[in-house]
Amino acid sequence: MKRRIVIAGLAALRIVPGMASTQPAEGKIPRVGILTQAASERAPMFGAFREGLRELGYVEGRNVVLEFRFARGDLSRGAELAEELVSIPVDVIVNEGVPAAMDPNGRVPIVSPVLQNPVPRGFAVSLAHPVRNITGFTLMHAELNAKRVELLRTAFPQITAVSALVNPTQPAHRLAFEQTETAARSLGLGNVQKVEADSLMALRSLRPQAFSGADAVIVLPEGIFYNYRRDVVALINAARLPAIYPERDYADDGGLMAYGANVADNFRRAADYVDRILKGARPGDLPIQEPVKFDFVVNLKTARELGLTIPPLILGRADEVIE
Repeated sequence: MKRRIVIAGLAALRIVPGMASTQPAEGKIPRVGILTQAASERAPMFGAFREGLRELGYVEGRNVVLEFRFARGDLSRGAELAEELVSIPVDVIVNEGVPAAMDPNGRVPIVSPVLQNPVPRGFAVSLAHPVRNITGFTLMHAELNAKRVELLRTAFPQITAVSALVNPTQPAHRLAFEQTETAARSLGLGNVQKVEADSLMALRSLRPQAFSGADAVIVLPEGIFYNYRRDVVALINAARLPAIYPERDYADDGGLMAYGANVADNFRRAADYVDRILKGARPGDLPIQEPVKFDFVVNLKTARELGLTIPPLILGRADEVIE
């Protein structure tokens, strides 16, 4: 493997009012709830979060307890899992994009490392002024969707039709798809064909033929796709089509190209917000931050397996090339 120097959803929870305070009692070991779409805690993002906690002096099991709740791709369980965390109770919840209903009187602080469109969705008046009990970090997907189309077209100028893998139930889906389709039309690619999956079961039921008629695939940002990215990558590679993904981890796991914010770094930074909240800070006083690390990764091994040629221009722009 050849490595180059790397340049550096949330939907809110239905919180039962009055069941948790914003600061643990003196002498009490704080409990941090982690609500995730994933099926296990062995994901790189959770390793980065733990690293961030260690840098701040937290030792898991000694002076902090992590309470995981896994949706395992079933987002309908969001409210149920949130209530479990509140009933423990936990002192703060780290939400990795698991949807649930909003209770404006919720008192459990929420930190999301993967916020999408927080202002249009009512989580903040502006990035500097979160509202209610939510703060966190964005992945800037809205700003990057068009860039992914441009990179895909630059790498493969011969393509004329594109499919997009989308989750139609994701609150940010419509804007992301509109931005992707607008960019595609501006580059002469016409309408973008939707391939939809709203659950792990739906994702695993897809076959490569779902992308028939397309010359390339764009995977839109979505927690289920990210957490089950090996399934996504295997599906698209089986269709033998060039593709671009929204996070570098897809390329690490065999995807052809990936461009986006570094998710693990957002989780590492989220540990600082958790620390501040445990020490008494209010979410509304912690501005929503944008990512500081971005990755453009090209997997040449996958390109060779698919019989694709990546032009030197793209390789020169990549932060990392996997060979």
